[in-house]
Amino acid sequence: MDRRNRRSRWNVFLALPLLMALLSSRLLCEQGSSAVGIFEGHQDVGTVSHAGSTEYDALHGTYTLTGSGENMWFKADAFHFAWKKVSGDVNLAATIEFIGKGVNEHRKAVLMIRQSLESDSPYADVAVHGSGLTSLQYRDAKSETTHEIQSSVSGPKTVRIEKHGDYVFMSIAGEGEELHMAGGSTRVPLEGTFYIGIGVCSHDKDVVEKAVFSKVSMVSVTGEPKLYSTLETIAIASTDRRVVYIAPGRFEAPNWSHDGATLLFNRDGRVERIPVAGGKPEIIDTGFATRCNNDHGISPDSKWLAISDQSQEDHRSLVYIVPLEGGTPRRITPKSPSYWHGWSPDGKTLAFVGERNGDFDIYTIPAAGGEETRLTTAKGLDDGPEYSPDGTYIYFNSERTGHMQIWRMKADGSEQEQVTADDDNNWFPHISPDGQWMAFLTYDKSVTGHPENKDVMLRLMSLGDRKIIVLAKLFGGQGTINVPSWSPDSKRLAFVSYQFVP
Repeated sequence: MDRRNRRSRWNVFLALPLLMALLSSRLLCEQGSSAVGIFEGHQDVGTVSHAGSTEYDALHGTYTLTGSGENMWFKADAFHFAWKKVSGDVNLAATIEFIGKGVNEHRKAVLMIRQSLESDSPYADVAVHGSGLTSLQYRDAKSETTHEIQSSVSGPKTVRIEKHGDYVFMSIAGEGEELHMAGGSTRVPLEGTFYIGIGVCSHDKDVVEKAVFSKVSMVSVTGEPKLYSTLETIAIASTDRRVVYIAPGRFEAPNWSHDGATLLFNRDGRVERIPVAGGKPEIIDTGFATRCNNDHGISPDSKWLAISDQSQEDHRSLVYIVPLEGGTPRRITPKSPSYWHGWSPDGKTLAFVGERNGDFDIYTIPAAGGEETRLTTAKGLDDGPEYSPDGTYIYFNSERTGHMQIWRMKADGSEQEQVTADDDNNWFPHISPDGQWMAFLTYDKSVTGHPENKDVMLRLMSLGDRKIIVLAKLFGGQGTINVPSWSPDSKRLAFVSYQFVP
């Protein structure tokens, strides 16, 4: 027999196991078996018109998912899911590519962490849409409505979802880039074992879509946590969040410019500005004032910036004003420590918190300088004064009842009345420019003061009927929303969330 023929037959014989494995894996996937590469199983979740499938190519390490489903949103999901049951802290990464042009721009290919396979299960996913929109979607309790945090980057090449404790994070990478934090995080408490995997939804119940997941890796999360800060905005109508800027380390306290174009925040003792659409921050020149804290804000005429700085007088905070475009600070408060919080609508008066003889109270002072006027005298901390848009009231937070609640008073300090009354600790009231809403920060009742690095909520009160809703649950506290941060159209808020990521 010809040696070449013998060698050829021998090579075919050696290749048979691999060929059988490939055929077997594809056949098993079509039958919905438990063996799908690194995943234990796959199935349609929710109600779909067309059955989905998972095909695993062992030779190339790729997964091709076919999925139908009306949506993965609101209170129930419909999609095809390849999954593995795990527990503890874990991450899942993959490069994702859709096949074909697609029908709906919101078709989704996702990396998902999910409590159960029920359609209304709590979950979080990193969703890459057909349009390129990439977001961290989440349902933080069974049968609740889905929300999302949109990345500022469209169509990343590779994505990763990561669970650390009760929080879930999103990372992205473009072509040739290393994976990096995409900003934002959300708290989705998952109990015991849960499901992690990949999925596809067509966003149209009558359509089937395909996506290929390659370079899929799943590992346990380890390592020393590193702090990131994320500047975000949130729409009060939908509660959907969008990332503006993320960076390692800590920055704080956004202000929204009155023209709606820029956001201000403080970092490392300086005040910086950044376009609302995202970009590179730039430092505002504040002269000698290089120890600015998180109490700053823009005058009603947009000409001035009030800052609270600790560069002088034994490093105790003083209130200054400086041209909004930068310049030499002009001292306003003769006494320290003083912390700015509000401008009167006519721009003539500043409201601030001052510590005098061991007591923190609310004061006002002319913006041109002069004598301070004490407005509160109740026992306990009073903080966070901010004028209503019509100048009638000053809203503030006070612990005079035993724990921190929101109060208000007439601008001259009279008629002090309680606004919130619950078991939580409520801080930093911010009134929308149209006067209809009050946003504020809420800590658990066990928390004293307004520390950083805590589970907190952003809440919203309708000032018409005083009903309260939760806008967002996040990791934050000090620095999240200390100062006025409404968009000029009263539709969005800016805030800072924090992430400790291994």
